[in-house]
Amino acid sequence: MKCACGAAVSALLAGALTLLPTAAAHADGIRAQQWGLSALHLDQAWHTTRGQGVTVAVLDTGVQEDHPDLVGNVLPAKDMIGFGARPGDRTWGRHGTAMAGIIAGHGHGPGGADGVMGVAPEAKILPVRVILEDSDPARAKARTTRGTALADGIRWAADHGADVINLSLGDDSASAHPEPGEDEAVQYALKKGVVVVASAGNGGDNGDHVSYPAAYPGVVVATAVDRYGTRAAFSTRRWYAAVSAPGVDVVIADPDHKYYEGWGTSAASAYVSGVAALIKSARPGLSPAQVRTLLEDTADAPPAGGRDDSRGYGTIDPVAALAAADRLEPEKLSPASYPHEYFGPGPGAPRATGSAADWAAPLAGSAGGVLLVVGVILWRGRRQPF
Repeated sequence: MKCACGAAVSALLAGALTLLPTAAAHADGIRAQQWGLSALHLDQAWHTTRGQGVTVAVLDTGVQEDHPDLVGNVLPAKDMIGFGARPGDRTWGRHGTAMAGIIAGHGHGPGGADGVMGVAPEAKILPVRVILEDSDPARAKARTTRGTALADGIRWAADHGADVINLSLGDDSASAHPEPGEDEAVQYALKKGVVVVASAGNGGDNGDHVSYPAAYPGVVVATAVDRYGTRAAFSTRRWYAAVSAPGVDVVIADPDHKYYEGWGTSAASAYVSGVAALIKSARPGLSPAQVRTLLEDTADAPPAGGRDDSRGYGTIDPVAALAAADRLEPEKLSPASYPHEYFGPGPGAPRATGSAADWAAPLAGSAGGVLLVVGVILWRGRRQPF
């Protein structure tokens, strides 16, 4: 992964932070602002399963294990980098904690009514640190000394109990290219029955460059939509798009115990990983290919013609996917999506670079960013003992 060798890869682009008065968005208002919960009808899906028995590996910048919305759901972590910021530093674990909250947050307070609720609140999170935050001073060192971190992390997660691997990261710079070791690691995970999910990239206003690891065969790739089901302008359009998921105005939990809104295909990937966890919880014997097909075949509001590069087969529908999964018999593991060895830019011709909207300007010059914190603090919560 280019985050640990030559080119730039981002999991988080830090935006300007604007503090709202505490009264403007109290803790009990956070749940109401998580529009993805109602849009995906997760209250209905939870009648079937809440993700119990499933482990989702979050390959990212680290996860705060004692965050009030995650405490008890985070397994011992593996650090593939070994230096840079440490837990408690401001430049540690922001992006990874945000993704873990989307996937398996359980809220906090009486009845878990406060804070962030994830898609699969009873799933376990396996943190694997494979990249550093953009603002980490050691990031340049990681690029030149930890070139195999992503591939090693994928293999480690597959060998240590992961049922789903979430890759809310990517390189969509002009110099992005496939790495054989990463592709082989993805295939290794798939052959062990692990569902691999990745973000499509945030290059929709900047040429739709191919992003890796999204472009590796067999990966379930998520594009971003808003609360109306419309493709987010920043969301990369490419042949590898499988499904879409919420990626605009997404409430995220931060290690500072405050809540922010963010946008990006990073969040969409986390939503898809959460739904994959629900499916694996209900039907643990289903293969990665079966899970991907379920997500695609049951997607809501499919584009004209059934599929396009902007939203894949449509927006994930966990209720429909779980109902369809109940009718399936597990199949033997099958090869990844392409029937031949595959490297390169893929079947689609590169799109012409378009002009970026002013609001997307922070992405310019920062390749591969998949989540941008737009800087609205939703609630200034007190730190609580746990």
